[in-house]
Amino acid sequence: MINLVFLEGISRPSEEDFISKLIPNWVSFLAQILALLVLIVVVIIFAYKPVKKIINTRQNYIEDNIKSSEQAKANALQNETKSEEKILASNKLADSIITTAQRQALQERNKIITETEVMVKKMKDDAEVEIERSKLEAKEEIRKEMVDVALLTSSEILKRNITDEDNEKLANDFIKEIDK
Repeated sequence: MINLVFLEGISRPSEEDFISKLIPNWVSFLAQILALLVLIVVVIIFAYKPVKKIINTRQNYIEDNIKSSEQAKANALQNETKSEEKILASNKLADSIITTAQRQALQERNKIITETEVMVKKMKDDAEVEIERSKLEAKEEIRKEMVDVALLTSSEILKRNITDEDNEKLANDFIKEIDK
């Protein structure tokens, strides 16, 4: 058991003091409650409402950003889909253009080959005609020279005066002999 020893200068509080300290003064109690209420009102007006307004503003800003991000994401997906479709369409168009160009190039090639073959055949035919004409001219020139040589030779051999008609007859006979 613990013995409490009271010191000599200290007296034990009475029951009334104890009760009076336990239950406060009503005026003081009401003043403190009123001060607490004023403090709560001041805190609500100057701190809670502005903070709540800032929080609501921030919350709305975040929600708007989330909505705009979702919208931007949806637009990006839509644009990506459109871009892929355009790329596929462009590839198909490029393939058709290439195919058309190849077909046209082949047709042009065949046309050029045909025109070249026709031109070569014409040039060959023209060359053959020219060769034939040159042959005929050469034969005619040879024949004329032969006639001249024959006339010269015959006039020297005969040493007489032959008429032009005689010369021509002799030349023609000579040419007929040579052609055989």
